[in-house]
Amino acid sequence: MAAIRSRGNRTTEKALRFRLVQSGIGDWKLHGDLPGRPDFVFGGHRLLVFVDGCYWHGCPRCYRPPQSHPDFWAEKVEYNRTRDKKTRSALRRRGWKVIRIWEHEIKEAPTLVIERIREALAED
Repeated sequence: MAAIRSRGNRTTEKALRFRLVQSGIGDWKLHGDLPGRPDFVFGGHRLLVFVDGCYWHGCPRCYRPPQSHPDFWAEKVEYNRTRDKKTRSALRRRGWKVIRIWEHEIKEAPTLVIERIREALAED
């Protein structure tokens, strides 16, 4: 567990960062100093992007509970989901738009992910 990094994960944040640069979307910072530590902050647009790992955040499509210690993992994933909802609410009350992107979305449909971000940026 100690070897698992909470940010900079190659399959999630780095993959999205590559897509953002490739598509010409700029004016963002990594890991803002806000509740929940968003992965990408578009400060001028008041937009935050969180990239959620399917396993750690309990993706309704991908998550499969492990065979060992199922009670521990069920509690852990539920805690993460609850924390994510509270974080989203707190940030929205502060005037931020929040987008959450699943790990599998970046792998399977990166063009759609970029389009979602473009649309949110255009909502100003």
